[in-house]
Amino acid sequence: DQNTLDNWFIYDAPKEEQPKIYEEIRAAGKAFAEVIVRLTPPSADQSCAIRHIREAVFNANAAIACEGK
Repeated sequence: DQNTLDNWFIYDAPKEEQPKIYEEIRAAGKAFAEVIVRLTPPSADQSCAIRHIREAVFNANAAIACEGK
């Protein structure tokens, strides 16, 4: 609906606590990606796993920015 589109496509400056939360999520995603790179051979599957981590970080941050809406 229109309210959902408005929420998804409007820029709202981060609220006071959000940058710290975003950084914590990014750091956890990076740490997990580093484990995958360290423990798995370079391959399409490794790339896919890292891409999914990146998507998870993006979606988690979007959940925060959109306040669960």
